[in-house]
Amino acid sequence: MSVPKEPSVRATRALAALRAAGVPFRYVRTEIPHSPVESAQLQGIPLGSLLRSILVRRAADDYLFVLVPGGRRFDWPKLRAHLGTNRISLPDADEAKAETGYERGAITPFGARRPWPVIADASIISLPLVAIGGGARGVNVHLAPADLVAATGAEVVDITVPEA
Repeated sequence: MSVPKEPSVRATRALAALRAAGVPFRYVRTEIPHSPVESAQLQGIPLGSLLRSILVRRAADDYLFVLVPGGRRFDWPKLRAHLGTNRISLPDADEAKAETGYERGAITPFGARRPWPVIADASIISLPLVAIGGGARGVNVHLAPADLVAATGAEVVDITVPEA
């Protein structure tokens, strides 16, 4: 019986999309972490530099990516106010995979099946670098926040609060 091979780090859709767009980055491969704190430690970065890519549903067939730094969570009222809607929700894991092509824990706007809009929390702009998923668990991309914003066309908005 053969064991399925892990996808090649060099072959993830996210890394291919970044290379094709000419975005300067470096990828960091780690063991699969059990928490954001562990992920930041394995990558040698502060927790606040680690971004979670969260897929948010505005309506049927209408999604967006919200990029949230470690140690923070997106604030539902702030996000709803920014989007001008009272109804947003989080899709389940199957729906998120169907929309992005990525498993939870590996979701990223880079190389996603559809180019959904991106909102990045304003707190990332002053950081020297950020780390975002590279399209497979344990694969991360380190890049300048300005390059992330430019490559994704992200709106930069104050949409998070510290985690309790």
